[in-house]
Amino acid sequence: MSTPNNTQIIEEKRKQMLEQMQKLRARMDKVRHKIAVISGKGGVGKSTITANLAVAFAIHGHANHVGILDADIHGPSIPKILGLTGQRLQPGSPGVFPVLGSLGIKVVSMDFMLPDENAPIIWRGPLKMTAIRQFLSDIMWGELDILLIDLPPGTGDEPLSVAQLLPEMDGVIIVTIPSEISQVVVKKAVTFARRLRMPIVGVVENMSGFVCPNCGVKVDIFQSGGGKRIAEESDIYFLGSIPIDQKISKASDKGVPFIVEHADSPASKAFLDIVKKVEAFLKEKEHGGSAKTEG
Repeated sequence: MSTPNNTQIIEEKRKQMLEQMQKLRARMDKVRHKIAVISGKGGVGKSTITANLAVAFAIHGHANHVGILDADIHGPSIPKILGLTGQRLQPGSPGVFPVLGSLGIKVVSMDFMLPDENAPIIWRGPLKMTAIRQFLSDIMWGELDILLIDLPPGTGDEPLSVAQLLPEMDGVIIVTIPSEISQVVVKKAVTFARRLRMPIVGVVENMSGFVCPNCGVKVDIFQSGGGKRIAEESDIYFLGSIPIDQKISKASDKGVPFIVEHADSPASKAFLDIVKKVEAFLKEKEHGGSAKTEG
């Protein structure tokens, strides 16, 4: 039996890549809207925002039709926030099935493939690109109203991979906190999105002031108004502010969706208000409206 030469190997890999991209297109054609959640800086609560927005979408008429792709390969945290740690993706004859969370939210994460939560992923860019491509092409996402993609901080491999694999993406939500340092870095995410021609849905300001539960006084721990300033300076929408609430952190650590357990809190109401604004953006986009966010 003859050994395949380099040309044959390259051709075979090319065919496999084409087949995978065809599968990806077929899977993603069933997903009505795709939105990435990004930030230029770590520590702004981006994964917490993604998880709670997904729950808010599910509550707001999209139960069983919301998905989350946790594309933070090195630091996946969506499973922990949604109480899905220790779950596994389920292989089947047509493909691999995502893990089901609260309200039928479909979740895919590297965390579901690790032997334990302390195991690190030590990969270079090409391997991460391959993993994200497989998550999009091999997973049986089914019919979804919206797929939220939680990306790691910065403008490196994972955001670039998603932008290249999903050129039809509806847009990105940019998360910041009010501090000036965060604003400076987050502006890079705005520039990144525009250079790759990804519409910017808007800016969310997380950790926007703390209201004392005893006296009701608001304290701007990280200053205030940073998200709104970025939006005004960059001519993009300001989607809203999420106040600091200790119960968000506690709920995330327990793996309980915050806005389900504390539906009447100001933070929960802010999440639902942001969902309404995102839905309005998507509706306008579907009807061919000109998006201020595209700059």
